[in-house]
Amino acid sequence: MTERLTEVQRAEGLAPLLHSGWEMVEGRDAISKTFTFRNFVEAFGWMTRCALWAEKWNHHPEWLNVYGRVEVTLSSHDIGGLTERDVRLARKMESLAE
Repeated sequence: MTERLTEVQRAEGLAPLLHSGWEMVEGRDAISKTFTFRNFVEAFGWMTRCALWAEKWNHHPEWLNVYGRVEVTLSSHDIGGLTERDVRLARKMESLAE
């Protein structure tokens, strides 16, 4: 069973993400980030690559795409907060955006 991140896991897992532009969502145990691409095709291509990993890991983001901008929020809804699944997907999103 997946559990919420412990304080140690938060310090170790979230710190690099927060340093790279992810933010804590006010009023929720969630993280968010806006990714910006040159155009819609690049944004949608990135979303497609992320979707393949999200489906493989059975962990799906909340996201909104407008042209070259993708707003992402991650939280494990079944747990009601952040888990290692969120950290792993955020890291993958970062690597796919490079």
